[in-house]
Amino acid sequence: MRVAMRTRLSASWLLLFCLILLPAGRSLHAQERIVIDTKAATTPFPHFWEQTFGSGRAILSLRQSYRDDLRTVKQATDFESIRFHGIFHDEVGLYDPDRKTKNPGLAAQAANDASVYNFSYVDQIYDGLLENHVRPYVELSFMPKKMAADPNALHAFWYKPNVSPPKDYALWDAMITAFASHLVERYGLDEVAKWKFEVWNEPNLDFWVGNPKQPTYFELYDHTARAIKAVSARLQIGGPSTAQAAWVAPFLAHTKAEDVPVDFVSTHVYANDTADNVLGTNENVPRDTMVWRAVKKVHDEIAQSPYPNIPLIFSEYNASYANEPDVTDSTFMGPWLANTIRLCDGLTQSMDYWAFSDVFEEQGVVRTPFYGGFGLIAADHIPKPALNVFRILHKLGDHPVASDSDSALVTQTQSGGLAIALWDYAPPTGTGATYTMPTGSAGPAKTFDLELKGVAPNAAAEVWRVDDDHGNVLKAFDAMARPLGDLTQAQVAKLRAAGEMAPPERVHLDHGKLQLTVPAHGLAVVVVAK
Repeated sequence: MRVAMRTRLSASWLLLFCLILLPAGRSLHAQERIVIDTKAATTPFPHFWEQTFGSGRAILSLRQSYRDDLRTVKQATDFESIRFHGIFHDEVGLYDPDRKTKNPGLAAQAANDASVYNFSYVDQIYDGLLENHVRPYVELSFMPKKMAADPNALHAFWYKPNVSPPKDYALWDAMITAFASHLVERYGLDEVAKWKFEVWNEPNLDFWVGNPKQPTYFELYDHTARAIKAVSARLQIGGPSTAQAAWVAPFLAHTKAEDVPVDFVSTHVYANDTADNVLGTNENVPRDTMVWRAVKKVHDEIAQSPYPNIPLIFSEYNASYANEPDVTDSTFMGPWLANTIRLCDGLTQSMDYWAFSDVFEEQGVVRTPFYGGFGLIAADHIPKPALNVFRILHKLGDHPVASDSDSALVTQTQSGGLAIALWDYAPPTGTGATYTMPTGSAGPAKTFDLELKGVAPNAAAEVWRVDDDHGNVLKAFDAMARPLGDLTQAQVAKLRAAGEMAPPERVHLDHGKLQLTVPAHGLAVVVVAK
C-alpha cells in the first residue's frame, strides 16, 4: 500500500509540476479544429522566403564544398539569387593601383587606368553561381585597403574586412563604374539588369566607421548609386542594408531630397534582436514575432514615405544572430519559420535567409558541425533540420486559402490540390551557445482536426514531417554523445544519412476529414491531391 501510494503521489506531483512549468494557455495536449473551404477566393502567394539566400563571403564560393551545398539548396528550394559580403575584399584581387609597377608584364598597359582592376576571381565567382542557375545579389563591399581612408579600420571578422570610407571618392566612383561596366560587358545588360546592387552592409553597426555614421553612409550611397546608373539606368540599386530595421525613413527622405536613384529598400533583422534596438520600445518581444514586428514597422514607414510602392527586401534574417545550436541547428526552426512566413505574407517582396550553408568563416574555421551556425547545411555537407524545413515548405502552393489558425498555412497548388503547413511552436529548449542533452519534450503535442470542403471525401494525401523523429540529424548526433572536434568519415556518413528528409506518410481523407498530431517543435506539410 505504501509503494502504491508513493507512486500515485509522485504522479500527482509530476502533473502539478508540469502544469506550473507550462506557458500560460498551453495544456498538456492542445487540439485545434480547422475548417478549410477550398472554393474561397485566393490571392497570390509568392514564395518570398526562398527567393534569395545569404552566404559566407565572396571568395568561399570558389570552394567545392560551397558549390556542393549550393546545388543541394537550389534543388530543395529553386531559389533565385545569393548575397554575400566582400566582393571588393583584397583576397578577391579586384583593385590594386600598384599592379602596373609591380608586374613588368603589364608595362604595356601603363597608360590604361583599367589595369588597376583584375576581374579574374570576380568572374570565377559569378560564373560559378550562374552555371548553377543562381544569380548574384551584389552587395557592394568592403573597402580595398589601398583605397581606404583608414587602412587599419579592420572589422573583427576572421577575414578582417576593411570598413573605412574611401580616401578619395573619385577612386571609388571609378571602381564602381569599371565593375558594373565589366559585368554588363561579360554577362549582357539583359541579364545584369535582373540583379540587385546593394550598397554596403549594416552601416549602422561596426561595419562602417564613417563619422558620423548616417551622413557619411548617405554620401557613400549617393556616389555608388549615381555611378551604377551612369553605366545603365536599368541596373537596380538600393540600400541602406542596415541592421535592426534601421534608417529606412531618413534614407528615403534623403534620396528624395537629393534626387538620388533608389530602386529598392533593404534592411535586416534577427529574431533575438531586442525591442529597444528595433522598435524603440521597452517591450519583451518573443522570438516568434520579432521578425514580423520589424517587417511591419518598415513596411509602414515605406507606406508613409515619398516612395510608397518601392520594393522592400529584408536581405538578412534568421531566428538568431548568435551561435545558438538549440535554435538554428534544431527542429525549432520549423515552427519558427512557418509562423514567420504566415505573419510576413504581403509585407515584403523578399526575405533572404542568412545563410544557405555553414561554409562560413566569420568567427574562424568551423571546428564542429553543430555550433549554431546560420546555414541550412552543416560542415561536411550534413543536412540540418532547417534544410528539410525549407524542403517541405517549398511544397506550399502559390495561392493562400483563408484560415483563422495561428498554427497553419493553407495554400492551393498549381495542380489544383492543397498544401497545408501545420506546426506546434514552442520556445527553444537550450541554454544559448551550448547544447543541452535531450532531457524531455519541449512541450505538449498539438492535434489538428482538419475538415476540407470542396475536395473528394476520400482524397489521397501525403504528410511530410520535420520534428525530433523526422529529418532530424541531431537525434543521431545525440546517439554519438555529441562528439567535439573532427568526425570520422564513418560518423559523417551516418550523420548525412540521418539528416535526409524523411519519406512521407500516405493517408486518405475520411469523409473530408483528417486528424494529425504534431509534436512541439514539429512541422508537418499535408499535400492533398486534386
